[in-house]
Amino acid sequence: MESFQPHLTVVSPVYHAESLLDELIERLTQSLGSLTEHYEIILVEDGGKDGSWKKIEQHCLKNPKIQGIQLSRNFGQHAAITAGLEAAQGEWIIVMDCDLQDQPEEIPALYQKAQEGNEIVLASRIQRQDQKHIQYLSKLFYRFLSCLSETSYDSTIANFGIYHRTVINPMLQLQNSLRYFPSMVNWVGFQKTTLAVEHAERPNRKSSYTLRKKFRLAFDILLSYSDKPLRLIVAFGASVSVLAFSLAVYIVYRFLQGKIFVLGYASLAISIAFFSGVIISVLGILGLYIGKIFESSNSKPAFLIRKKING
Repeated sequence: MESFQPHLTVVSPVYHAESLLDELIERLTQSLGSLTEHYEIILVEDGGKDGSWKKIEQHCLKNPKIQGIQLSRNFGQHAAITAGLEAAQGEWIIVMDCDLQDQPEEIPALYQKAQEGNEIVLASRIQRQDQKHIQYLSKLFYRFLSCLSETSYDSTIANFGIYHRTVINPMLQLQNSLRYFPSMVNWVGFQKTTLAVEHAERPNRKSSYTLRKKFRLAFDILLSYSDKPLRLIVAFGASVSVLAFSLAVYIVYRFLQGKIFVLGYASLAISIAFFSGVIISVLGILGLYIGKIFESSNSKPAFLIRKKING
């Protein structure tokens, strides 16, 4: 097979998408071909139970520009994206879902916007085609995440976008075992802009992200990318200590007035209230240090690869 250096790379995680892959690849080939002949498509099969991997194998055999990566089990969408990014060779990398809600026809517009001097162009889904309750839960999820992580997340923006190689390289150096692509994008910075795109309806397929998975992902992200919950615990403990001190002053005042007759009540109430606040503060501070130690020592890989084709 003749080697070539791709200019554009598309990375798409695949999970239970056997019926969509033919159309996805056809539309990607047309859109990328309108920009350059030097492109590659990387499909990362994330341990699904359907025939997605067999379908990917068939396309890889017919087209050397298509690369297939099969993970050893289901590691999650964002770990699959990372596996694709590590294999990507293009100067510009497009990340998109495989469910065709991210439309391949938007890639040329994203690319042209990037040529204006932007290293990251994020696709903004102004009119999302998901069901109303899914949109509401998505907004709630991002507000919750923004509040506790102290990072602004836009519910109209997900993974779909185009990223320059100078953005992807430092992103791959992050050592977090949990991979959440939007958080990684926010962390690395660089010149960033958005572009409004059309969001397609989901083609007769339920989302694999259940409500339970969304909230579990939210808490995992908070533990991996933010220590604000622990700092809130410290602040809460300090507040309790202040209240305890105020209560102590009041109880002593009442005792000196002779209005407290139960022996030992004053000292017991003061000690319980004060030391409860101190204990919570100390546990919070210890939690901050333990969290940092855990983050630096957790070297478990984010994914394992079972098989590669055309890699």
